[in-house]
Parts: sequence; C-alpha cells; structure tokens
Amino acid sequence: MDQPLKPPKQAPAYEPSPTKPRSGGRVVVASLVVLLLVAGIVWWTRHQAAPEEQTGRGRGGGRFGGGPMSIVPETVGKGDIGINLNALGTVTSLATVTVRTQISGYLIKVVFKEGDEVKKGDLLAEIDSRPYEAALAQQRGQLARDEAQLKGAQVDLARYQGLAAQNAVPHQQLDTQTALVGQVQGTVEADRAMVKAAEVNLAYTKIVSPLDGRVGLRLVDQGNYVTPGDANGLVVITQLQPISVLFTVPEDNLQAISKRLQAGATLPVAALDRSGASKLADGTLTTFDSQIDPTTGTIKLRAQFANDTRTLYPNQFVNIRLLLDTHKDVVTMSTAGIQRGVPGTFVYLLKEDSTVTVRPVKLGVTEGNRVEVLSGLQPGDRIVIDGADKLREDAKVIVRAEAGGTGPAAGAAAPDGDKAGGGRKRQKQGDQKQGQSKPGESKQ
Repeated sequence: MDQPLKPPKQAPAYEPSPTKPRSGGRVVVASLVVLLLVAGIVWWTRHQAAPEEQTGRGRGGGRFGGGPMSIVPETVGKGDIGINLNALGTVTSLATVTVRTQISGYLIKVVFKEGDEVKKGDLLAEIDSRPYEAALAQQRGQLARDEAQLKGAQVDLARYQGLAAQNAVPHQQLDTQTALVGQVQGTVEADRAMVKAAEVNLAYTKIVSPLDGRVGLRLVDQGNYVTPGDANGLVVITQLQPISVLFTVPEDNLQAISKRLQAGATLPVAALDRSGASKLADGTLTTFDSQIDPTTGTIKLRAQFANDTRTLYPNQFVNIRLLLDTHKDVVTMSTAGIQRGVPGTFVYLLKEDSTVTVRPVKLGVTEGNRVEVLSGLQPGDRIVIDGADKLREDAKVIVRAEAGGTGPAAGAAAPDGDKAGGGRKRQKQGDQKQGQSKPGESKQ
C-alpha cells in the first residue's frame, strides 16, 4: 500500500548560525588584504621615485625633483704641511734630590717653607753645632801640641847633625833622632786632617740646597734627632726649569728621526694637555734611547722644555706632537671636503655653471684639519666642504656661504643664485601687494 509523500521540511526563517564567528574572520582577512595592497602601492611608488633620485635628484638637481642643493665651498690653496708624530708622554724632572743630613744631631732650625723656590747654596735647615765645635777645638789643640813636638825634634836633629860631623855622638843616635822627626811629622799631618774633618762636620750642621728647584713637603719637623741613615730625609727638591718629557714612538719612525738629528736639524716638540685640545709648552727633541723595547716595538725619546710658565710638573701625563719634517708650498685643502666611495678618494668640484663634478684626488700627509693634495686639484679650484652628502654628478647647487668669508661667496651663485634672488624679490613684491588696500576697502 502506497504511502503518501511527505513534503520536505523547510528551514526556519531564522536559525542561529554557528558560523557567525567565521564572518568576523572574513572581515579580518579582508582588512589584511587591503593593508597589503596599500603597502604594495607605497612600495611601488617609492621604487618609482628612487631611480630619479639616484640619477640626479630629479631633472632639477634637487631632492626628489626639488631645487638645487645648498652647499659651502672652499678655495684650494697652497701652504706648508708638517709631518707630525703623535705620542703619549710623561713629564720627568732632570734632577730630583732627597736632602739628607750628613751628620747626626738635633734639628734646631728649619729655614725653608714648603713650596719655596730655592737656589743652589740656599740655607734649608740647621743642626745643633756645639758638639762639632768642641770636636774641632780639640783637634786643633792636638795639632798645636804635635807641631810643638815636631819643632823640638827638629832642633835636636840639627844639633845631632853638627855633633855627628865632629864625631861627638854616635851615628846611631843621629839616625834615631831623624826617625823621630819623621814620626812626629806624620802625627802632625794626621792632626791637620782631623782638623779638616772636624771643620767639614761643622759645616754639615748647616744644610744647604744642592740645586735650583722647588721644595716639596717637609718630611722632618724641627726638634727631631736626625741621622744619615734616615730613610725619608728632610725634604725633596725637584728641578722644574728646564724639564723633560719621556715618550715612545714606533721603531719604524726611528730611522727618519735619526737622519734628521744627524743632519743637525732641531725637531720641535709640542706638549698638549690630556684632551689634546690646548698646548702646554714648546720644546725640542734632545735624544733617543740606545735600544728598542722588544715587548712593544717602541723606542723612548726625550724632549726638553724651558717650562718658564710652570705648566709642566713631574709625572704629569701629556700628549706629544713631534714635528718631523715640513712639506713647503704644497697644494692643501680642508679635510672636510674629502669623500670616499666607488671612485676611491674624491671631492666635489664646483664648476662655473653652479654644478658639481666628481674629482678623484690623491692625498698626502695630514696636519690638523688640512691635508696635502698630491694630484687631482690645483690652487684656485673650489670644492664642496659642507652639504656634499646628497650630491651627485652634475647636480645643481646654490652657494650658501664661502669658507673663510661671506662676501664673495654669497654672490658666487650663478644662474641659480639669480633665480633664488629673483624668487625672494617676487616674494617681497607679493608681500607689498598684500599690504595694499583692495577696491572697496578704506585706506588707513
């Protein structure tokens, strides 16, 4: 028996869909696609503009097709360039003396003051001299006694010699008297030496400066008993004028230094402060060590400074600049104009039409902010020393200022400078027009 067909079930008009979160996912994916498209458009736009930037900053020579670049030029000149050797040095006194006593005794007087400038022979301190005065008097008395004995012995010897000539005394007695006179003479000479020693000891009671220099801090106070065996001494005197500096240079520079000294040249040396910014003193190279340090491959040199201004003190750290030689009347330029890239070392040369060209150069020695030009430039050429970081071959430029002066440099800009000046003039005229009253407005 056939069963009647049942109509298919219809889906309800609205049924909560479990896929609602998937709609949110589609929105996120669509947003990401849009962002990727925008990023792609930006990337494509920038890469389209990059070739123009690399081939001349746009046909106008500026950035992204803008106006000319603003630069500061410098005129290449001629001058002297020194070959300098830089080193680290330590100030060393030519004489440092620890003053010690030569005798023992009580220190009864200290004459010097700490930090005084003393001369050779100036009195520094005194030791109690009474024991040494007594010793000197004793030695002089002994000398006088022995001299009197010598005179008596000499008188007897003369008498014996006369009697011996008459055979009145035996020759043995004469010989004995002669020996006695010689013995007393030796005693007298010893007494005289003892007197001199006592005089020296008495002189040592006054302690004097052995050299010209500066007195340091006092090491012993007045009233102490001092002896020659004291470890510290009384005071330290340091010579400051002149003074020297010891420094080291690589052994590779020794031959050049030696040749210059053997030729009789005087090599100037400048002592700079720790930062190397300011000069402390000027001196000359005196000598170098007799052997090279094998551990460092360097050799020691000594430079002497007059130190009239007292800017150098022992054990002070200084930077040394030794002028080895001077290249005279050579082409020089500022180190700020040096560029390095694919062509090697080059500069941007400013041409008459206010454009720049790449000019390879060969450089020599450098002194401060100046460098020797061996080839590539001539005196009178103008190079870019500021604003060259974004320049290219044949780029248009505007001279912002001239190194060393602003008068001629400001008017050195050719057609582009005129355009810039014309633009400023038109802008000024526009400002004046804005200040005029329009029709229908009352003038003040």
